[in-house]
Amino acid sequence: MTHWSFEPLQVVPTLLLAALYARRVRTLTQRRAAPPAWRIALFATGILMILAAVVSPIDWYSDKSFAIHMTQHILLGDLGPLALLAGVTGPVLRPVLRFVHPLRRILQPFAALALWGIDLYVWHLPFLYDAALRHDSVHALEHVCFFTGGLLMWTPVLETLPMPEWFGTGAKLGYVAAVRVVEGILGNVFIWPNHVFYGFYEHVARPFGMTAANDQRLAGSIMMIEGSLVTIIALAWLFLRLAEEGELRQQLLERGLDPRAVRRAVRYGRGQEFGEAR
Repeated sequence: MTHWSFEPLQVVPTLLLAALYARRVRTLTQRRAAPPAWRIALFATGILMILAAVVSPIDWYSDKSFAIHMTQHILLGDLGPLALLAGVTGPVLRPVLRFVHPLRRILQPFAALALWGIDLYVWHLPFLYDAALRHDSVHALEHVCFFTGGLLMWTPVLETLPMPEWFGTGAKLGYVAAVRVVEGILGNVFIWPNHVFYGFYEHVARPFGMTAANDQRLAGSIMMIEGSLVTIIALAWLFLRLAEEGELRQQLLERGLDPRAVRRAVRYGRGQEFGEAR
């Protein structure tokens, strides 16, 4: 627990992101438009996850155990981005929307899923993964890519930015399932083979007395378990949302409102306001 690191290139951007969020929340609070406390708590949790990944002993042990390295990447590329995105709202993002607009194409569901999958698999190719372990600059780039890929992958699900009308809750269920299939294939690749993919880990003193092969199997198991738990929670949330949307849509249609307007209002989370306005 004594191995803490404070690499400026990894710590400073994280703290800067936290400071910008805090400043924006303070401004919105003065305008009485602050995000709910639970969103602020989620954003803070995301910041803590990223800091834990790059500052705590997790980072120091990442080049001594593939399983610990996998834990670091889960924090950076999945749980951290998920918590950060869940903590923002439209008003929070408004100052940066003009910078995001040119990137809207890659934030669309199919593009985001493809880019995330390519990012995940390419960085796990042996020559690139070993290069990241041997060179700090490549390792930092790997972390940036995993974090960016996580943001891309979760943005359509949480609809941090408006998605196409066809990408409703039902489509999101399929999207989440596809994400976990892609991740599950890679996890199984690490669990079942008897040979070690990354030679770097064969020549280091691994913690807990594990062999390199067992360390690799543990890494794949961590990926699979984390992915399964997140998937169960995400699917449960989406199923509940789907049921609520169906009930609200039926109520609005029974009042004789325009079906297309009802569908759009419910699709973009404005069903209650639409019904009250009518």
